[in-house]
Formats: sequence, C-alpha cells, structure tokens
Amino acid sequence: MANPTKRLDATTLPRQLAYWRLKDCRIVFTNGVFDLLHLGHIDYLERARALGDVLLVGLNTDASTARLKPGRPVQDEAARARCLAALWFVDGVIAFDEPTPQRLIEQVRPAVLVKGADYTVEQIVGAEFVLSYGGRVEPLPLVEGFSTSELIRRIQALPR
Repeated sequence: MANPTKRLDATTLPRQLAYWRLKDCRIVFTNGVFDLLHLGHIDYLERARALGDVLLVGLNTDASTARLKPGRPVQDEAARARCLAALWFVDGVIAFDEPTPQRLIEQVRPAVLVKGADYTVEQIVGAEFVLSYGGRVEPLPLVEGFSTSELIRRIQALPR
C-alpha cells in the first residue's frame, strides 16, 4: 500500500518542508497531471529524484487538469496521487488547483525545479523565482514514444 504520509496538503506541507530543511535535504520539485502512469513518467521522476535528496511532486487536481486538457483526467486525483506515492523515489505528493504551480513553487522554494525538456527554461513556470535565489532549473529529456496522449490515442485505435 502506498505510504499515506507521502500525501501532503496545506496543513502537512509546511511541517514536511520544515523537517526536510532541518535535515538539510536538497528538495527537488516537479509538477504535472501524471495521468496513466507510464515508463516516460517513471524515467522522468527517477531522474528528477537523482538531482536531490527528496522529490516533491505537485499534482494538478481533477478540475485543474480538466481546464488544461478537456476530457481528462482519465484517472481521478486520488488514484493519480496514490500511484505517485507508491513510487520509492517520490517523497511527497501535493495537489494544486491553480492554473500554474507558481504559488506552490514559491512556498516550497526548491533547490532544483524540474520539467520535461519539451519546455525551455524560459517557459518553465517558477524558473525565474527559483533562479533568483540561486536554485537550479533542469529540463530533463523525455523517453521518446511515451506520452499519456499517445497512449490514449493507441487505446482508442484498438479494435472493439
């Protein structure tokens, strides 16, 4: 069973951040929908975690996802959060409902901010803030051929 203490909220996040900081942990932050968890997600998250001591994942809520990607998510927020929390290299999962994770990034103040290399540093939400205090912004290469949208297209093309 996924570790329920990895699921953070507005009350538990500040305490967890304080604990990690007390332990002098290098916090890595990334965010996304993480619908239909696949090899591309696993590779990306594992590589992100290798950049620090703890990996905190900002997860788009169902409402936030629907605003960004009509017709999605395929899996609800609770299922997506539980899948992420089950991964040994994910240390915390926090849902956010805003259009971007900017406010969350400002609260977390990560040492490293990570997104997929389909974004440039200039396009990454929160990059300017993280760079302003000497943090690092790291676009990571994606595993070719793995995307949730592509998986959905392939599933829809299967014979019925």
